[in-house]
Amino acid sequence: MMKNNNRSRSRLHVALITATLLLCGCASTNGPADEGQSDPLESYNRAMYKFNDAVDRSIARPTARAYKNNVPQPAQTGISNFFSNLDDVWVMVNNLLQLKFTDAVSDFSRVAWNSTVGLFGLIDVATPMGLPKHNEDFGQTLGSWGVGEGPYIVLPFLGPSTLRDTGGLVVDWEYEPLQEIEDDEAYWSAVVLRAINSRAQLLGASRMLEESGADPYTFMRDAYLQHRRNRVYDGNPPREERPQFEPTEEDRALERELEMELERELQ
Repeated sequence: MMKNNNRSRSRLHVALITATLLLCGCASTNGPADEGQSDPLESYNRAMYKFNDAVDRSIARPTARAYKNNVPQPAQTGISNFFSNLDDVWVMVNNLLQLKFTDAVSDFSRVAWNSTVGLFGLIDVATPMGLPKHNEDFGQTLGSWGVGEGPYIVLPFLGPSTLRDTGGLVVDWEYEPLQEIEDDEAYWSAVVLRAINSRAQLLGASRMLEESGADPYTFMRDAYLQHRRNRVYDGNPPREERPQFEPTEEDRALERELEMELERELQ
């Protein structure tokens, strides 16, 4: 009962946050900002990045390595598929909100097939059937509605975000299917398992970033902003008007490898 009351209050907060973001978006430009404008909180962000990195090195990364090394690969695949299937429910809602009806129908079919023939999502039978995995969240929905991304923000424990994506993240959390779990112990066990599984799949990306020799904060920020921009515009963002820093071939290769690792984690 307490959890249901908290959920009702939380949804009111979600509505207020969303309304605030929409108002901010009306005053924001849709074009890209220069580095100073996109990262006015750099001092705070770098401090939070160091904090998150320390937590990751001391807790999250060792736990993820133990999980990856000791849990059989078929079980890891099943766990990833299970959470991906749950995620498809919210992906479908966001595709509807963005008026992508064809993708929403495909998402519905994915959930139906994977939840039944795929044994509650443990087996991905939809992808081989020609029903591709889509990746949509409420931050992308806000972007499709014209809400500007706002300043870059590094969130405690969660990492890179923007003002728009932070508001979207609140909505994503509130309406994700896991919220339907009434038992608090079962709910938090599922949340922790999903976090460990996701971190385990990004171990390769972390290694490549460390070996690159690049400033990890700057690289993570720029990669995140570009990745989210591509997501909002479905891989076809409008041409940027301001001159861009020309990356080296090594930078491009590292970015491609990191993008592949991120996409693999989201499958």
